[in-house]
Amino acid sequence: MRVLMIFIDGFGLGERDETKNPYVRARTPTLDRLLGGHCLYQDVGIVVGPLAVMLPTDTTLGVPGLPQSATGQTTLWTGINAAQVVGYHVNAYPTKTLRELLSSHSIFKVVTERGKKATFANAFRPQYFELAAQGKARNSTSTQATLSAGLPLRTFDDLAAGNAIYQDITNELLRLWGFDLPLIEPELAGTRLARIADDYDFTLFEYFQSDRAGHRGDLKRGMEIIELLDRFLGAVIAETNLSQSLIIVTSDHGNLEDISVETHTLNPVPTILIQENIVANYPVITSLTQINDYVLQVIDRA
Repeated sequence: MRVLMIFIDGFGLGERDETKNPYVRARTPTLDRLLGGHCLYQDVGIVVGPLAVMLPTDTTLGVPGLPQSATGQTTLWTGINAAQVVGYHVNAYPTKTLRELLSSHSIFKVVTERGKKATFANAFRPQYFELAAQGKARNSTSTQATLSAGLPLRTFDDLAAGNAIYQDITNELLRLWGFDLPLIEPELAGTRLARIADDYDFTLFEYFQSDRAGHRGDLKRGMEIIELLDRFLGAVIAETNLSQSLIIVTSDHGNLEDISVETHTLNPVPTILIQENIVANYPVITSLTQINDYVLQVIDRA
């Protein structure tokens, strides 16, 4: 069984308050159809919809303070409670201890050691490879997880050929930065991601403009991002054989759901499972620590 993980940085379950939660007014026909309504809120509990299940997932990891990206993502991609290992929540780039956890236990490493195929679908700018060649690149958690398994990172050549997705989905940022790449619709990007994932047992796509919009407190931009993601997800689903693949949408901490604060939040995040018959037999997932093991169990199914 194949697994495609769509990771949305900083996307939590917020209040039904349109002044601070951009999801309230965002148009999300794909998610509404999957879950049986506009229901990604902190007060709804588990949602069992017609075509998917949403499991509210704790990101605090039993450690005081606001959840942060490096420890949350390390936990997601290793199944180890990274915040408890280091004793606090680590923001941004992984520390030496977190890099060691990823190098030994990342899902990419485990999947490939089991004789299966894994890939990171994001494309990287040429500047990253230049810095990496000079030993100056700072690797994000997802990048470290990929490289720990000896897997290649996708390039602009892959992006131009339709074999990678840039982190903003549409290439808009690349065009603003002067790169000669076409602007694409989220539906085309979603179709491409599904086709990439069809060749691998585990595929990760990472989107983090959601976290940036949350930090900026930009309600309008937050709505635009949620609607873009909904269109993107709709195309991924349309192009995926859900009898042979699981799509899992999750996050590392809350942020975008409450633009009244510039920090992350203590809110749970939605873990959305999309697969044929998932509503009849879904797992118990209440914490980020449980997602990695579940993904590996699904991949090991015949």
